[in-house]
Amino acid sequence: MITHNRAGERPSNQRGFSLVELLIAILIIGVMVAIATPNVQSSYRIYQLRAAASSVSGIIQVTRYRAISSGYPFALVLDKANSTYQVQSDPAGTGTFANVGAALPLSGSSTPATLNQNTTLQFRPSGRVLATTGTTTLVISYSGQTKTIQVSSYGSVTVTP
Repeated sequence: MITHNRAGERPSNQRGFSLVELLIAILIIGVMVAIATPNVQSSYRIYQLRAAASSVSGIIQVTRYRAISSGYPFALVLDKANSTYQVQSDPAGTGTFANVGAALPLSGSSTPATLNQNTTLQFRPSGRVLATTGTTTLVISYSGQTKTIQVSSYGSVTVTP
């Protein structure tokens, strides 16, 4: 049985929060979540774009290094429609490239980043790069934001906002 003193206050040995105190705390937490949600979503979009740009620039460099270390040409096919990339090799040096593994998505998210064009980059054993389809400048987009990837003829990769 709960007893109250004459002033209507709880005795000092009764501890806990009143319903009003709990409702105010829940209201404050709700306001903080509402303020933080857009910032988290924006950060996620920026992260996804950076991840896609990093993935593409990394696979460009890895494909170039594979051509140099193996001593025969490699190609990287970037597919705009499917937002995927495919590595190809030409061990015989005849100009006929065969797929190495399966085509992979540009980023690991369920909604991949998109490319501005189809591009095929060929990598020579000397390290030189040439675009046989498209250009050596790629634009990657994700949720309205873009990054540009520029590949020089010597294989240097530059990513700009």
